[in-house]
Amino acid sequence: MHKMNRAKYFSESIAINERLRELVKNDENHHFLYNKAGQTAYVYLTSFVKKYCEEYFKKPFGEIKVLDWGSGKGHVTFLLKQLKANVDSCDVIDDSDDSSFGQKTPIITSQRIDVKPLEHEYILPYNDESYDVVLSFGVLEHVPNDLESLRELNRILKPRGLLFCFFLPYYMSWTQRLSHLRGNYYHDRLYRKDQTATMLNDTNFSVLDMWHRQLLPKNSINYPNYKLFEKLDLFLCNHTFLKYFATNIEFVAVKK
Repeated sequence: MHKMNRAKYFSESIAINERLRELVKNDENHHFLYNKAGQTAYVYLTSFVKKYCEEYFKKPFGEIKVLDWGSGKGHVTFLLKQLKANVDSCDVIDDSDDSSFGQKTPIITSQRIDVKPLEHEYILPYNDESYDVVLSFGVLEHVPNDLESLRELNRILKPRGLLFCFFLPYYMSWTQRLSHLRGNYYHDRLYRKDQTATMLNDTNFSVLDMWHRQLLPKNSINYPNYKLFEKLDLFLCNHTFLKYFATNIEFVAVKK
């Protein structure tokens, strides 16, 4: 799957998941998933993973072994299961509200999602070549040692296995810079595209595709027409210089 296929796919209209909205409507910490604009990104990306994997591996999604690395609130695993994925979930044992073990988790609890606890900051309790696909949804930028984590993800991937990384904060992002000016260093590491490609090469990955995404903030704003804003955002990130100020870079990489 090449870049033009990705751009075309992201421009398609996909419905949000009303069941997910229902599960999180009473939890303020999950508000971004109740917000249609905020949830849309996850619906698009999980559907994109399914389509990409089926084209790449030439078999149904349910026959592809997937790891949701750093499952957090459990929404990614939930959406993948809705797509009939064969998915495992794991997260580090931590008392922060990023960890599955440090917060209220209405999605994980109600759906009985089994999240494997991780006791080491990067070593994973899985055998070599256990998974076809590993997903990082806003995780890589938070781990203590991104290089060692990438090496470990490479270890557990099967030959020619795929790593999808989404929401990796971009070093020229206007929203990230504004957060830093306000004293919010939730994303204390920002990434360049060339730096990321080098980091992947050094950990035995090859980049298949890398792109800019999300110029307009989504999680906290209730846009009157979220689908229109999503299309506008996609256009700006694909066809204008404003992409260089987008919030994230994202990529698909393959184990060499």
